[in-house]
Amino acid sequence: MEKEGREPEPNKSTENSSQAEQGITSKSTILGNRKDDGTIDISFKENDLEAISDFHPPIGNGQALTPDYISSMLDRLSVTFGVNWDAIQEATLECNLNRKIVHGVVIARGEAPVTEVREYFETNPVFRNWPRIPNGDVPRIDYREISPFVLVKKGQILARLRPKIEGKDGKNVRGDTIPHTISNPTGATSGPNTRTTGDVIVAACDGRLAEKGTELIVEEILEVKGSVGYKTGHILFPGDVIIQGTVADGFKVYAGGSIVSKQTFDATEVVAKKDLIVAGGIVGRIQASIKVGGTLRAKFIQNCRVACRGPVIVGTAVINSRIYTLDKLDLGDKGRLIGGEIFAVHGVHALGIGSEGGTGTKIHCGIDFTVQQELDRANEMMRLYTQKQAKLREYLAQLPEKDLAKLEIDAKLSAEISALAGRIGSMLGKLDANDAATIEVVGEIRPGTLIEICHIAFFTDQSYKKVRFRLDKTNGRLIHENL
Repeated sequence: MEKEGREPEPNKSTENSSQAEQGITSKSTILGNRKDDGTIDISFKENDLEAISDFHPPIGNGQALTPDYISSMLDRLSVTFGVNWDAIQEATLECNLNRKIVHGVVIARGEAPVTEVREYFETNPVFRNWPRIPNGDVPRIDYREISPFVLVKKGQILARLRPKIEGKDGKNVRGDTIPHTISNPTGATSGPNTRTTGDVIVAACDGRLAEKGTELIVEEILEVKGSVGYKTGHILFPGDVIIQGTVADGFKVYAGGSIVSKQTFDATEVVAKKDLIVAGGIVGRIQASIKVGGTLRAKFIQNCRVACRGPVIVGTAVINSRIYTLDKLDLGDKGRLIGGEIFAVHGVHALGIGSEGGTGTKIHCGIDFTVQQELDRANEMMRLYTQKQAKLREYLAQLPEKDLAKLEIDAKLSAEISALAGRIGSMLGKLDANDAATIEVVGEIRPGTLIEICHIAFFTDQSYKKVRFRLDKTNGRLIHENL
């Protein structure tokens, strides 16, 4: 006989809760003809996709369970699809012979429907991952290296087209059809500075990846609305960078375009492939380095080492800084140059140079500082090679016999020294880039300033006012004239 639902246990609420957690939606019990006969509890999971049974052995002289009896009972429950007879026979045998309850036997399993998924563009998962923090000793982590910005290169794949997944109807253990569902995922779409090419969305330029709704956008300008610090990490961006706040000590700013700072700029390491525009001043920290591919504009520069291909334009002062420019240092008619060393191909213009305290200022004009730096490196290599060869020859002179290996080294050093000499000679011809460079001071240039144009030097031992220094090529000396 068949009975829907078993006698309630003492703690029925606990049993119902456990069944709900397992996804069980209904339960039936197959009883024998007599009270002591074997029984089966059958639980059906959601949508009747699985039938799970507990096999109870007979008591005393009760009738044992048989596959034929179970089969007829399953027919009465309409369990006709996906029946696992091997599992039923094995559980029945163990239950009857060992006289113990066999729990949780899957006696039938249907086929779950397959959801139809429409095609969509899925954003590259790598852009969803927060930068990994290295394992190991926490104090060794440089949190300045961790940035929230996602940077992409031109042509980089941002999203891929996921093809349509065909749906398929399912079937439960009663043989009933379970219709499949349809899913329409919200995929990515192509936005500004991106393009769809076949089955991918790619970046049309270098920049920062951002999302606006479903749109993928590549921003060519990175705007930091606050300050650069641990919240942003180092800034390394292929386009233009706009910084609304300050830059904390120890943080680097690299831009493949221009950098614009709305406040005073505390510089540790700064590289701008194009221009560097600072509304306030630039204050250098220890070993501060600034490299600019275009024009540098700032209110003041203090304690910095600046290399700039374009003009350096400063409003009020350059203090204790080393400035290299392939153009001109222009402080206008109000800016002062105090201390430090200047290398400017086309000259310097300022209100004043030097200070009352006698802070020494060195100005080198007319020479290409890039050639000068290369020349300095070549001269240092020449010194080392010559010194090494002198020691080697001193050693060889003390040997009773020739050392062929050491003689070969000596020959290689001679070849290196000869090649360096040729390079140095070639660079000397390129060093003087502008013999028409001038140093103009509309106010006063104080004593203690060294002025040099194309390696012709002049030391100011007195004060000069409203003066221009230039090179007299005919006589090979520097002259000064009133403005």
